[in-house]
Order: sequence, then C-alpha cells, then structure tokens
Amino acid sequence: MNYSTIKYEVQEGILILRLNRPERMNAVNEEMYAEMSQLLQEFRENNDVRVVVLTGSIRIKDDVEKQAFCAGADLKKHSTGERTHAQKRQYIEQAHEAMRLLYRYPKPVIAAVNGPARGAGAEMALACDFMIMSEEASIAFPETGLGTFVGGGVTLHLPRIVGLMKAKELVYAGKVLGGAAAVEMGLALYSYPMATFMDQVLEFAREIARKAPISIAMAKRHLQGSSLLDLETVLRLETDAILACMDTEDWQEGVQAFVENRNPVYRGR
Repeated sequence: MNYSTIKYEVQEGILILRLNRPERMNAVNEEMYAEMSQLLQEFRENNDVRVVVLTGSIRIKDDVEKQAFCAGADLKKHSTGERTHAQKRQYIEQAHEAMRLLYRYPKPVIAAVNGPARGAGAEMALACDFMIMSEEASIAFPETGLGTFVGGGVTLHLPRIVGLMKAKELVYAGKVLGGAAAVEMGLALYSYPMATFMDQVLEFAREIARKAPISIAMAKRHLQGSSLLDLETVLRLETDAILACMDTEDWQEGVQAFVENRNPVYRGR
C-alpha cells in the first residue's frame, strides 16, 4: 500500500518506519496517526518481522539538510480553530490509540531519534521500548509553554523511567535535552554521532531480532506491567509465561542449539 505521511522498508527482520512529512519537520496530523497504526497492524502477526524501528527523515531547504524526527502536533492545523470540541476529542483519542499500539505492540519497538523530538514526537519515542538518540538530536515536552498538556501516557511512562522529580522538571519547565544528556538522565539508552547513528541502531535491532520472538513478546508484556503488581502476582504470571514458552518449538530449538553448541534458528512458533 502507498502511504503519504510515512515510508517503510523491511530488512533482516526489521521493519523501519520513517515519518515522512519533512517539510513540516514530521509534525503529526490525523493522517499520520492513521497510517502509522495501519502499518503496525499490517505487520503485527508477520513472523518475518521481529523488531520495529521508528525514525524520522531529512528536510532539505535551500540545499541544506536537516534531520527531523517529529516536531510534535501540526500547530498550523490546530491554529485554524476549525475543529469542534468533538473533533478535538476524536483527534486526541486517535493519537492515544497510536501510542497505545506502540506501547503494547508484541514486537520490540526502537525509537531512533535522529532529530528534534517535541511534544507528540517525544510521546512517540517514550511509548517505544527503547530510545536511541543521535548526538545532534534533542527531546523536550514543551506543552506547558503552549498552554496545553502532555499526552500519550507521558505522566505514567516518564516518572517510571527518570523518576518523579526529573519528570516534573521536564514537563513543568519544558527542558530540552540533547542525546548525551538524555542518556545521562536515563531517558535514552544510547547516543551516537549522526554519521554512524542508523548503523548502530540497526545493529542493536539485529541483536534483538536474533532472539526467540515468543520469548521476547512475553518479556515485553511482563516487564511493562510488573511494576504495577505485587510479587505473588508477578511470580504466578511468570510461571504461566515460562510454561507457555516451554511448549513452543523455539524453546526446544534453543535447548538443542545449546547442547549442540550452535546458534539457534528461531521461527516464532
């Protein structure tokens, strides 16, 4: 299918989803949310795809290239005042459905933040399993300076990742973090120079893609929910997950490969 606000490709078990409104620094609109959601649903049950990488594109203006991840919501569209209250709610719920899909996606999702991530762009990155930033990229939650509020689960995810006080600093003050500062705070996992950025991201993605996909899906589901549960509930759920993995062909392949001192070949079944 042809998309107008995103591009995608699949290589070595990795779905690379590129936001593609570079003339607007990839500011999101209803169409982008809808196309992202449609593409992710299309590959949800595809066993040939093991990892998703969400990244931006390059804006070229006056022959100058500028990296763009996502500048946030398309404020030009918001500023027209054309939306009714019901349409505003529909827009927010559409955005939240896309963030919910990213967060609960059964495959690991890596946000490869190649340029500025603001507002909704930062929310997208936060909804992913991992955030990797280029050294030239930056991230911020500027909503309080615009008279609006964060969404996409930020008030849940951000304190869990960086702690409550740092989360308040980022949201209250709209502090801008570069790649290295985001890593130091624990918001991003790694930061690399732009020259090697995507190579490093894809190598990390390949490392995960080599693992057993059912086990990875179990790990994602349980790690994301574990902090909200008590120990006895976690142990019971982990028992069920381990037993489910032990009933798969991949589990037998992993054990056999270990015994035979070779690399396992997982098939997601």
